Amino acid sequence: MMQTTRPQFTAFTGQQRLVTGPLAEVALAVMKASRKAASAPIVIFDDATGRPIDLDLRGTERDIVARLPQSDSNPQPADDQAALEPRGRGRPKLGVVAREVTLLPRHWEWLAAQPGGASVALRKLVDEARRASGDIDRARAARDAAYHFMSDMAGNLAGFEEASRALFADDRRRFTGLIAGWPGDIRDHIVKLAFSDRAEPP
Repeated sequence: MMQTTRPQFTAFTGQQRLVTGPLAEVALAVMKASRKAASAPIVIFDDATGRPIDLDLRGTERDIVARLPQSDSNPQPADDQAALEPRGRGRPKLGVVAREVTLLPRHWEWLAAQPGGASVALRKLVDEARRASGDIDRARAARDAAYHFMSDMAGNLAGFEEASRALFADDRRRFTGLIAGWPGDIRDHIVKLAFSDRAEPP
């Protein structure tokens, strides 16, 4: 079973990091900071995507938390909710969701001959593919998140184009060298988004 972590968000005020944490924590910190006199513009980023998000920070703390997207409180996905709905007699669904799959006849023939039938074979194939490509998928998502954040916060900084090329080439040493002169909080957050799940380069 894949382990999931609670979504993290980061708020920046100008070029300085204000706070990182769960959305409710970040939203309340931003609300308090934004109500101070002469506060700089504050942007909240979703660390999973590197993209900015908009929140309605009017009203009391309770009002703000109540309006936050439900994803921060880890609700059941729609498919899981459907799977948990009461149903008639027969084999329990066990979270299984029926959807259409289009395959060639030879694929159906092969699946039908597998132990457990087509559904069991397909689930095994998907699980094996997820395990095999997990590291690649995570690295790609991390790179994309770092680039989206870079584009918003460092698009006008010196060396942005070269740094972007190094990022997509997965040349970590060159990438970190190119962004070394950028504002510290921006630079450190980019490196965190891009490489925090990977070991240091040799």
